Amino acid sequence: MISTQIFGTRRRFLTGLATGAALLSVPGAFAEELTRTARQTEGPFYPDKLPLDTDNDLLILNDSLDSAVGEVTYLSGRILDARGEPIRNAVVEIWQVDHHGAYLHTKSGNREKRDAHFQGFGRFLTSKTGEYVFRTIKPVPYPGRTPHIHFAVKVPKQERFTTQCYIKDHPGNAKDGVLRGIRDPKALASLMVDFAPLKESKIGELAANFDIVLGFTPEA
Repeated sequence: MISTQIFGTRRRFLTGLATGAALLSVPGAFAEELTRTARQTEGPFYPDKLPLDTDNDLLILNDSLDSAVGEVTYLSGRILDARGEPIRNAVVEIWQVDHHGAYLHTKSGNREKRDAHFQGFGRFLTSKTGEYVFRTIKPVPYPGRTPHIHFAVKVPKQERFTTQCYIKDHPGNAKDGVLRGIRDPKALASLMVDFAPLKESKIGELAANFDIVLGFTPEA
């Protein structure tokens, strides 16, 4: 009974967060000022075996009462086309290391330390508002990389788009080889995200917003 109540509350909160974000956005506004999100490599650690649970809450596996370790973060945003219009039916995927720096991948360097309660991967299908939302942890660094979260966006009839988002002003950014490959300041800024305290939270949760602007206009 307790598990069902927690599960239901968690789902309602995630749904409400996405709905609230949609009310604050104006599709297409200032589209001429939008910078297209920089494309980045998928990397070698896209899960080679997906978890049984692939929903948008990466902290709880199925109906388990045990939660993953890390700074809880509500990561949300919009998927937009080249005109700044929201894209519906886009499949948004994220994957990242756990609190110990281990990926959900058999070749992750320290997979024996992986947090078994962290889903490590999630999916979300956008509605007409173009919104997505995930509950996850604030990304942490691991040898050779600054903290980041991988994204893949799949839109019907379009090439799969991959990128990564980063913690704005993190000291490790300047030394990250993947990130340093971006020379254009605007493109670089398009990947930077504030992980700010969630005002309504009494347990130190964070909120982060990452809009992804794709370089095409869907067919009518």
